[in-house]
Amino acid sequence: MTATALVTTGKPAPRKKITRRGWQTVIWFIALLLIAAVVIYPLVWLFASTFKPNSEFGQNQGLIPIDPTLENYATVSEGIGGVPMWRFFLNSTILSVAAVVGTLFSSSLAAYAFARIKFKGVAILFAAMIGTLLLPVHVVIIPQYIWFNQLGLVDTFVPLILPKFLATEAFFVFLMVQFIRGLPKDMDEAARIDGAGHGRIFFSIILPLIKPSMVTGAIFAFIWQWNDFLGPLLYLNSPEKYPLPIALRLYNDQTSTSDYGATVTASFIALIPILLFFIVFQRFLVNGVATQGLKG
Repeated sequence: MTATALVTTGKPAPRKKITRRGWQTVIWFIALLLIAAVVIYPLVWLFASTFKPNSEFGQNQGLIPIDPTLENYATVSEGIGGVPMWRFFLNSTILSVAAVVGTLFSSSLAAYAFARIKFKGVAILFAAMIGTLLLPVHVVIIPQYIWFNQLGLVDTFVPLILPKFLATEAFFVFLMVQFIRGLPKDMDEAARIDGAGHGRIFFSIILPLIKPSMVTGAIFAFIWQWNDFLGPLLYLNSPEKYPLPIALRLYNDQTSTSDYGATVTASFIALIPILLFFIVFQRFLVNGVATQGLKG
């Protein structure tokens, strides 16, 4: 009811009743808030615990520290084992960036071959590749270590980086194969009529169109390599070459007493690059998926 009608009748406008659909929306909103609180709480607790002194760990189970301190950040900034913290960050960054570049380059090439090139045994090779997803990684650890040890590559980044450039991650190859198969072949045929070869078709046509799968692969490859503990533990012996997951172990193994404050603080700092990486690239992921229906 308008203001003119209110003056004329002298009666207040009736309140709108919340419909059943409106109540359902409110209930879903509250449920999502509760789920988000459960998911975010561990991260909030981790951040709050960075301000707790070691004496409060095991005694103060609450979220807010009783005697907040910045000593943990000072301890982490000094490094550990004679190696500064920035060195561990640099090692993790080198390994993760190399893993992203190698995984995307090799997996996209292998996926194009499986999806677009016809040759004898392609079905058998593709099935064998998918079968490697069922193979436990622990089965190949010993043969790989023996091979790299005989080549003198232990205590280097090569055993951790080289497999990424050889399309050894079947998950990423399968992801891109399925994406390429969903693209129309008319563009390939038109380019082939114009004289384009497989290289030109791949880099000029296929690669720009599989951007969503590339972004998805980049996110997973970065996070998996950043959090990898077993690989660096096997192949790296020098502390100055350790990535962050191995460096976190030093806070608990170097003495008989564990520095929980420094461990929690270093763990929180190690999470920041992953969060930033995902926040930056998830926008490209959503935009790429949203435009996949626009074909013409």
